[in-house]
Amino acid sequence: MKALLDTNIIIHREASRVISQDIGILYRWLDRGKYTKCIHSITIDEIKKNSNKDTVDAFLVKMDSYEVIEIPSPLQPEVKSISERIDVTQNDRNDTMLLNEVFVGRVDILITEDKKIHKKASELGIENKVFSIDSFLEKVFAEHPDLVNYKVLNVQKLKFGRINLNDTFFDSLKEDYPGFDKWFFKKYDDEAYITINANNGMLLSFLYLKVEGTDEDYSNVNPVLPPKKRLKIGTFKVINNGFRLGERFLKIIFDNALKNNVEEIYVTIFDKRDEQKRLIDLLEQWGFVFWGMKGGEHLYVRDFHPSMDINNLRNTYPYVKATQNTYLVPIYPDYHTELLPDSILNTESPEEFIEDFPHRNGIGKVYVSRALPPHPQRGDLLVFYRTGGYYKSVVTTLGVVEEIQTGFNNEDEFVNYCRKGSVFPEQQLHEMWKYRADKPFVVKFLYLYSFPHRINMKELIDLKVLAGVNDAPRGFKPITVEQFNTIIKETKSDDSFIIH
Repeated sequence: MKALLDTNIIIHREASRVISQDIGILYRWLDRGKYTKCIHSITIDEIKKNSNKDTVDAFLVKMDSYEVIEIPSPLQPEVKSISERIDVTQNDRNDTMLLNEVFVGRVDILITEDKKIHKKASELGIENKVFSIDSFLEKVFAEHPDLVNYKVLNVQKLKFGRINLNDTFFDSLKEDYPGFDKWFFKKYDDEAYITINANNGMLLSFLYLKVEGTDEDYSNVNPVLPPKKRLKIGTFKVINNGFRLGERFLKIIFDNALKNNVEEIYVTIFDKRDEQKRLIDLLEQWGFVFWGMKGGEHLYVRDFHPSMDINNLRNTYPYVKATQNTYLVPIYPDYHTELLPDSILNTESPEEFIEDFPHRNGIGKVYVSRALPPHPQRGDLLVFYRTGGYYKSVVTTLGVVEEIQTGFNNEDEFVNYCRKGSVFPEQQLHEMWKYRADKPFVVKFLYLYSFPHRINMKELIDLKVLAGVNDAPRGFKPITVEQFNTIIKETKSDDSFIIH
């Protein structure tokens, strides 16, 4: 397999001072997956234009570790048509030349963080061959589960004073924010959320949150923010590693916003580094919108008043309406905690779920089914029912349906769709497709809440949620609003995210 690397990835990797850890992670997995790393002659030409001769010489020495595509392939009519419509600058046209090599099959995949390239790939119908760093890592983990030994400890909440400020993780923050060290020392008694690479003890993510009252001074923001109770995302950085830690930390942000009953969430962030642009893109996917500027930083806000946008559930996540159709959904014990790790049972050992996979951290998850109708629709609620018998079956988790996908054209389309949020390794997804002539459909859902108190089948029967032992869900079993409210009450749930 040949992987063509975008110019910016090459530059980050081969620069004299590397501060982008995710590039190192990418290269390690390219080697583990036995990919041939390719570089295009256009990339070499761009590097040669650098005004620093020492930098150019250093780059050219390292070019020997790549397979060079010396002669560009002729631009195909379909690619040329898109280029003429979309490309504005010479850099855009150079990027299209890279994309053209994928289109003609000269390389198998292209890895790039450029959103414009991804847009063009989608229009050409080759989006499944063009990856970001994160999506490529997710692909490798799904294809080669035997290679995944990259352990990530569960999210920890630690005082600043117990976190190593000299970790290279903080280098970019120190560079962007003069005085970061002093600010960090002042926060020594405050707490932050982190994850650590268990193999080497290095930081992979860091999140600091602060609640601000209506008397907070925003005079240095343009335009000025009106008085509101807000949750400020003070510092937020995640190494791009394929484990969807960004979504994991967004869940923490939203949970804190609920707990503190805020009206709005906001963050200030530069947009000059790839990692910052990726973070902005992630925030925008979950309802953050650009407000204005604070000095040189962009300020993004997220309204947090209770509302539910059924056409874009991520914009109003985690709020849902109790009046939506609700279904009990069975899930086998073997898959339950893999897909819903926050709903781990007291009888299970957390140590078994330390090694991370994308489906464990993401808010967005997929559930594969061949169940007969009725089937849920977007916005419907799912109450997950962990099977196990009269006393051991329990309801554990609440989710909301984001999308139902049926009618896959072929096996690869099904596997590609499921790969990111499924508990199943890629080989098992292939087997599921081939299992019967009637093909599976996929429910993409957003994880909302883990019930603090579990009620079992016996109690569900006593509460008249189930009519009896034979009434246990085998597919998607509809329940009434009253039965749903009974489950929320009896599981002692905090219903602040439910609009009644």
